[in-house]
Formats: sequence, structure tokens, C-alpha cells
Amino acid sequence: ELGGAYDIVSIDPRGVGRSTTVGCRLADEDRDLVNLRAWPGTDGDLTGTAARSRRTAEACERHGAEVLKSFSSANQVRDIERFRQALGVEKLSAWGISYGTYVGAAYAQKYPHRTDRWVLDSNGDPEPRRVARGWLANTGAAVEVRFADFARWAADPARESEGLRLAERAEDVRPLVIELAARLDRTPKKTTTPKQFLTGNRLRQAMLNSLYSDQAFPRLARLVRDAHAPNAIPELPDELAKPVSDESAAVTMAVVCNDVRWPRKLSTYERAVAADRVRHPLTAGLSGTVLPCAFWKAPAEKPVRITDDGPSNILMIQNRRDPSTPHFGALKMREALGERARLVTVERGGHGAYLGEGNACGNGKVTGFLLTGQRPEKDISCEG
Repeated sequence: ELGGAYDIVSIDPRGVGRSTTVGCRLADEDRDLVNLRAWPGTDGDLTGTAARSRRTAEACERHGAEVLKSFSSANQVRDIERFRQALGVEKLSAWGISYGTYVGAAYAQKYPHRTDRWVLDSNGDPEPRRVARGWLANTGAAVEVRFADFARWAADPARESEGLRLAERAEDVRPLVIELAARLDRTPKKTTTPKQFLTGNRLRQAMLNSLYSDQAFPRLARLVRDAHAPNAIPELPDELAKPVSDESAAVTMAVVCNDVRWPRKLSTYERAVAADRVRHPLTAGLSGTVLPCAFWKAPAEKPVRITDDGPSNILMIQNRRDPSTPHFGALKMREALGERARLVTVERGGHGAYLGEGNACGNGKVTGFLLTGQRPEKDISCEG
């Protein structure tokens, strides 16, 4: 779409790809996605979750040491500046997605004169006192908003011929999934993967993953259908059928734990989980859960505060119903940047707004900005 206007280069952030990686030597069980994400136990109990999180933090301290501690957003920003110097250019144009929007905004804050055309896609709340803790806290509300898209899809009569219609009415899909997850909490179900059972939290994690893209709706519907049917044996999604790699587990924790200090008292998390279970039963307390960050060493630096001090060369793009970086969090980023930014809201669901599953209006605004430097005069909305 850019027609060769740019040399397109990419950087592997610390801890991933061909950059230096490190592991925590975690057991397979602790690298299981539902344990790494630290879902609360049955009825919101945090006893086992807290013990596992402490064990993970101690293993990362023991084996990850200084390398793992260096996986911070402040260092990612410094890396991008070294990257710019290595490329030999005065300014960078960039497209950052999800966590990349926070790092991108932080770079634009520290090196504003080094930015040219800056695109932030699927933005999180940059509140410096919370950062990643705030992103996790937003999950329950974000999932509730996005789940409505899946519910409409799963109740559509067009699903009948596919064998994927879960209910006759969209409003009946949500209670069906909530009740099914609670039943699996009590009695996990055998799956096609040997020695792996479908628990309530595995279903919830599969749901969360599937809400990132409409293309994953059929997969989720099949899982719900087969979990609900007495004689069917459900098939776990690949990411839930085996543990993540030790290196991936380590950097996942480092990215959320190294920037800001998390509360130490278990009672803080117990209250948050109890509240989330009432407000957002689809995620059953995940928004307030106790991660290894509660037992992590204090961050080496304070998070950056995003402000409106700098050039007006940032274009934000955001799906209205994003299950990971919700629109209400993106508005906090927009507010912080002030006149430095414009926001394009795409009236659809999913995570990641430019290209991929984006729409012509949103794609056109971003591509046009990258080609010409021109942004909309004010924040706009693109019909989904």
C-alpha cells in the first residue's frame, strides 16, 4: 500500500526473536498459559495462584538475573534510539501495535525531535502509576464489550448449517458460556490432547484469545459446543495444548513486572478478584489476579509520563471493541498526548486496527498519513 515509499525495517525487542533471550527454568506446569496468566482458582481462590506466582518470580530472579531485569520499557526506548543511530537517519517513522504503542509513545516523549510520522495502533492507558497493572485491570470490562460481537455471530441462523449456532438469541450465549465455565471448574472434561483436560479457566483463556479476531470465532464456537455436549471430546487450541517456551514465559513476565511496582499484600488482589467476578463474570477475576509481579524486585526506574509536549505528528487508530486494549484506555492515551495526536476509531471489534482485519476507511487514513504526513483535522470515526 505504501508503494515503496519507505524502507521497511523491524526490530526484535529485548527478550524475543534474535535479540538476547533468557529463561527462568520454569516447570512445564508453570508455563501452561492459564497458569502463566495466573487465572484465579475455583470461586476466585488465590491460594494456589499466589504460590505459583511467587515460585515464578523467585525462579526468574534466580535464573534470569540482570538480563531479565533489563527487559523494561525504558530500555526498549533506548534500544529504538540506538536502532535509529545504526540506521543513520535523523528521524524515524514507525507503526507500533499494542504494547508497542506504549513504547512508541514513550520514545516520542523522550526523543520527540527524532520522530517523523508516528502511528500508534491499539493503545493502552499510559497512567504511570499503574501501566501494565492498569492494562490487566481493564481486561474484564473490555471482554464484556467485545463478547457481544461473538454472541451475535454465534446466534446467527447462518451458523446453523455450520453446526456452530450456540443459541437462538444472542443474549443467551453469554450465560451459556459462564455456566459452562463454572461447570468445568467443578468437573474438567477430557480433550483430544492426552493428559490435558478442559477446565473452566482453559475455556476462559480460549475465549479471551478468540476475541482478538473474528476469524477465531468458529474455533471458539466449536470448543463451546463440544464442551457442552455430553459425548463430544473437545480439541484444545494449540496455544493451550502445550506450555509456552521458557524464554517466552520469561519475557512475558518481565514486560509487565519491570516497569512499575505492584502491590505486595494478597488482600489487595483478593478484593479486586471478588469485585471483578461480580462485575465481569466472563473473566472470573482475571482483572485483579496476583501475578509474579507481586513478588518481583522493585523497578530500576520510574515509568515515563506521557504528555502533550512535542510535535503534532502522531496518529492513533483504535477498534471500538478491543478485548485487550479497550477504547476507554486508548482515550487516556489520547488525552495525555493532547494536540500531538489525532484518533481514528474503527467501529468494529478485535485487536489490531490497521491492515489485517481493518477497514478501508481506517486503513486509508493511516496509509495516507504515512505517505503525506496529513492527519484528519479532528478525531474521526470509521464505520466497521
